[in-house]
Amino acid sequence: MKLRLALAATASALAAATASAADAPRKPDLAKGQQIAQTVCAACHGNDGNSPVPANPKLAGQLASYTYKQLMDFKAAPGKEPRRKNAIMNGMVATLSPDDMRDVAAFYAAQKPAPGVAKNKDTVVRGQSIFRGGVVARGIPACGACHGPTGSGVPVQYPVLANQWSDYTLGQLKAFRAGERANDPEGMMRAIADRMNDADMAAVADYIAGLR
Repeated sequence: MKLRLALAATASALAAATASAADAPRKPDLAKGQQIAQTVCAACHGNDGNSPVPANPKLAGQLASYTYKQLMDFKAAPGKEPRRKNAIMNGMVATLSPDDMRDVAAFYAAQKPAPGVAKNKDTVVRGQSIFRGGVVARGIPACGACHGPTGSGVPVQYPVLANQWSDYTLGQLKAFRAGERANDPEGMMRAIADRMNDADMAAVADYIAGLR
């Protein structure tokens, strides 16, 4: 009887482990990710994720989990609106499967981002102050508290910011403030951006571009 129960328990454990392994995402295919990046994404983001256009984000070196989440947010579920709306990106991801998105996100994560620079010497001190310490009087937290002191990000929720085009970062801050982008966890970025003025945003976006 004890042997029968032990065998049954072992069989149940093996079945559970097999089911868990079957449900787990497969390991990303970097070669396939590169193919997708260079045939679908390169026109806007460059062959290696270093976008040549300041309005389009650099994806090289971005956290794979964050890029994957954004791609999934751009993709509309049947009969529903996408969580993140962008006419170009919504169309681009329409034919990508979750595995495709994992592959291309992993490929970009493995690439080296081109170094960025802060261009406005008159606002560097202000941008640094906001990034490191926020603006206490207006309830603006330090950017580095979530994105890391060097802008290296935290998987899934908080992206790498270092080296990003200032034009893109500024555009996203304004989109959060206007409610045009609303896929931030718990509305966190919308609440922060709502307390920032244009000068705050421009200064911190420029400072972020030069982070290492």
